[in-house]
Amino acid sequence: MVLLHVLFEHAAGYALFAVREVEEISLLLPQVEESVLTIGKFHNVVKLVAFAPFKSAQSALENINAVSEGILHEDLRLLLETSMPAKKKKALLGVADAKIGAAILEELGYQCQTGGVVAEILRGIRLHFHALVKGLTAQSASKAQLGLGHSYSRAKVKFNVNRVDNMIIQSISLLDQLDKDINTFSMRVREWYGYHFPELIKIVSENYTYCRLAKFIGNRKELSEESLEGLEEIVMDGAKAQAILEASRSSMGMDISPLDLINIESFSSRVISLSEYRKGLQEYLRSKMSQVAPSLSALIGEVVGARLISHAGSLTNLAKYPASTVQILGAEKALFRALKTRGNTPKYGLIFHSTFIGRAAAKNKGRISRYLANKCTIASRIDCFSEVPTSVFGDKLREQVEERLAFYETGEPPRKNLEVMKEAVVEASEVVAEVKRKQEKKEKKKKKREKRRLEALAAAAEEVENSVLETEENDMEPKKKKKKKKQQQELEAQSEPEENGLEEEALPKKKRKLAAEADQEEKKKKKKKKKKAEDSEED
Repeated sequence: MVLLHVLFEHAAGYALFAVREVEEISLLLPQVEESVLTIGKFHNVVKLVAFAPFKSAQSALENINAVSEGILHEDLRLLLETSMPAKKKKALLGVADAKIGAAILEELGYQCQTGGVVAEILRGIRLHFHALVKGLTAQSASKAQLGLGHSYSRAKVKFNVNRVDNMIIQSISLLDQLDKDINTFSMRVREWYGYHFPELIKIVSENYTYCRLAKFIGNRKELSEESLEGLEEIVMDGAKAQAILEASRSSMGMDISPLDLINIESFSSRVISLSEYRKGLQEYLRSKMSQVAPSLSALIGEVVGARLISHAGSLTNLAKYPASTVQILGAEKALFRALKTRGNTPKYGLIFHSTFIGRAAAKNKGRISRYLANKCTIASRIDCFSEVPTSVFGDKLREQVEERLAFYETGEPPRKNLEVMKEAVVEASEVVAEVKRKQEKKEKKKKKREKRRLEALAAAAEEVENSVLETEENDMEPKKKKKKKKQQQELEAQSEPEENGLEEEALPKKKRKLAAEADQEEKKKKKKKKKKAEDSEED
């Protein structure tokens, strides 16, 4: 009897499921296939033994990275040690990835199996996982998967803005498309303007110059000696300018209406602007190639190197190719046709456009293309995996190809590869050290600027605080004065009633005196009146 356990890695955590004991695991397959779609039947086959949720998003990312690299993480080790049966010989663990199975077997001693029944069981667990684990909903499980997927992708894709080969692929494709379009449009201008001035086609062969001349000349009958200076600026040749002037006087072309001329001139200006944009795009391609693949561009040129990267899909893919593949890259049709017809296979593909193969003799073209493909492979690998991009290796490899060309022609033996690479390593280390020094200087300057900025901000903050405090003090002074006044008024108000009380206490005494005096006076007056009345009666 074999007891099968299945390990399932989910974004929420590790889950260990037990499958019922069987004599042979192959007998489980039909039962699992029948029950995988219905949760009730699947519960009879699979039961949850243990579930170890991840503590945080960072922990989930660490665990998933360990599983993808085939490393046994401590969380997974703890789950297996605590939940798996003690008898390791009878126990069998089903896992999704063979690499993690090998790590478990090596470190814990459990036999692991992948594929077959295990794959079907894992399919069912993935389908019904939120129902098998208590407390986990389908919504929370999908959120965990989405979050972990984003963080895992961000960690895996190390995006460097300065080393992006996608821009090279797009720019070389656009460059090729522009070449085709400019040629087509230029032929249309030649045919259109040729009705009016057919002799100009023979004098000027370059498309860009022809379009500029068609725009400048317009009606050939209006061309005079005064226009000779302008023609010389465009053609950059006095003899050609004079020939154009003479041809315009004796031209056999038909007359043209002003409306037709306006259309021809507008179309010519479009072709001119496209040609100028193409020049700018080529400069952009050169700068990008010097950043992304400096050694490859130094060896075979920016355009050919960009075409190789574009055809391979990326610089990493090109670095993975062997030299034999790089040699015939771009000549796949010819290769398969030769294999089908049992003819001669092609000697070169896109690298034919480099100058080396054109300079080699016919009998040496195959040899030099093979040698050049070898050096291109080395250069692409150096560019892909070096931390600091440098063109030192590309220059040295170019020198080696030049020496090999000279060897085929004159028999002069070239330098050994070991000597050249030693020199290149010394020079590259110096260049890298210089680059690092510059980066350190930049960082120091950046830190100083940041420090100054922070100091300025702190000073500004202090000034603001001081100004705020001053304004507060200024605002507080009148308040304090008001408070003092209020306090004085209150004190005065408190003292006034005391005085009034004293006065009130003093007033009744005075009143008494005055009342007594008034009474005495009244008494005196009454006495006097009585005396007068008595005196009058006596009389």
